[in-house]
Amino acid sequence: MPVRKLKPVTPAQRFRVVNGFESITSSTPEKTLLEPKKRSGGRNNKGRMTIRYRGGGHKKRYRLIDFKRDNFDVVGEVKSVEYDPNRTSFISLVEYKNGDKRYIIAQSGLKIGQKITSGVSAPPELGNALPLSKIPLGTIISCIELRPGAGAVISRSAGSFAQLMAREGKFATIKMPSGETRLIQVDCYAAIGAVSNSDHQLLVSGKAGRSRWLGRRPRTRPVAMNPVDHPMGGGEGRASGGHPRSRNGVPAKGFRTRSKTKASSKFIIERRKK
Repeated sequence: MPVRKLKPVTPAQRFRVVNGFESITSSTPEKTLLEPKKRSGGRNNKGRMTIRYRGGGHKKRYRLIDFKRDNFDVVGEVKSVEYDPNRTSFISLVEYKNGDKRYIIAQSGLKIGQKITSGVSAPPELGNALPLSKIPLGTIISCIELRPGAGAVISRSAGSFAQLMAREGKFATIKMPSGETRLIQVDCYAAIGAVSNSDHQLLVSGKAGRSRWLGRRPRTRPVAMNPVDHPMGGGEGRASGGHPRSRNGVPAKGFRTRSKTKASSKFIIERRKK
């Protein structure tokens, strides 16, 4: 889907690149699938700030997404493709033959009126959800479960996809969006196709105010802080700040933070590329 570059009628519009939203078909969400979304502004239950640089932002309502796709062997019709303020990908409203309405993560190319289904007997076509044991090798997939029945957790953001590489026994080999290759149980479900809104990475906000709309406050550079506030702070004049590291002193580049004794390491065949 194409993006639009705005005319530079104001300084803020000069570099702004916005989504074309050509695949969006509805601007009114389904009321039965909405929930209120409370925000903390980075404060804990005592009102103390525990996460910096959060607060404000436009009011949102949460869309209930069906990550489990457990309406098995019931044909559903795609009624709309909608914008979701809570995620980078688009979502689709699906109405099933049993009268059930659900939101799903929209795959790229999903159209209104298209019939989709999920289950062991579902054909491996765009938008359908199948267990990895029933998907042909080499297929592009998204919204993948990590544990059977737990719901999709992998490859849910805009434009992301994984690839089913091989199957052996009760495990399938998946090439992840990060480039990592790992084993996942063949009972886990995945949707056919890549996630929609692949042009999300091309967007340019154009002004600081748009970050405020999203609930992000201005971030202070560590180099501009004092030594008491950050390991990279202090120094005379414009000191470089030393080696890049977090506020807790953990190096930011090239330092592996993954535990060597982590139980899931045995399922990782090849680490992601640096």
